Amino acid sequence: MFIKNLVALEVLNNYQREKLDESNDEEFYSDPKFVYHLDANFRQNLSDLYEREIDNYSTVLDLMSSWDSYLPKAKKYKQVIGHGLNKQELEKNKIFDSFWIQNFNLSQQIPLEKESVDYCLMVAAWQYLQYPENLTKEIARILSRKGKIIIAFSNRAFWHKAPNIWTSSTEEGRVKYVRKVLISNGFNEPKIIKKFTEPALNIFNFFNKDPFYCLIATKE
Repeated sequence: MFIKNLVALEVLNNYQREKLDESNDEEFYSDPKFVYHLDANFRQNLSDLYEREIDNYSTVLDLMSSWDSYLPKAKKYKQVIGHGLNKQELEKNKIFDSFWIQNFNLSQQIPLEKESVDYCLMVAAWQYLQYPENLTKEIARILSRKGKIIIAFSNRAFWHKAPNIWTSSTEEGRVKYVRKVLISNGFNEPKIIKKFTEPALNIFNFFNKDPFYCLIATKE
């Protein structure tokens, strides 16, 4: 029984883990991308959610992050730890107290102590994971007993770098897929948030605003 609890329960098959571009992800992210990959509406929804969900004086881990974490500046944090694949982007993110670089498609072990993190954030990141089960089990290990994982995404991606499970699924199917991995590997039934904003129309453009999907889960 003890060994079983340490092993991640697989949800994906080999085909679902494959992606169009199987080259090392570190090569793709070697050049910094100082742009926003999500629109202002999505970013505001996310910051508002963090304002509600994250307690002051908490330790926050932002996985697969970049030069902006969308964390409310008025919050008081015990520590904010970053992770990603591009050093220049992570260095520009001034909210980080520390960060490290690691390719989760090669190794899913997180170099942090058991129950050392209160909140784990993943923004527009889950869609690139080829072994989400292993990583989810690791996140459950490092989260405190009342810790939460907050996963947010829209309908955008670098599609050649996303595995087949993501590219072949509908938006609703992606939510169900993330939920299944979470509840199979150490988390309770997640709270699911979906927000859709009506497109704005003017004489120049027709703007479709990014849909907002978020799953929030606590440990079992």
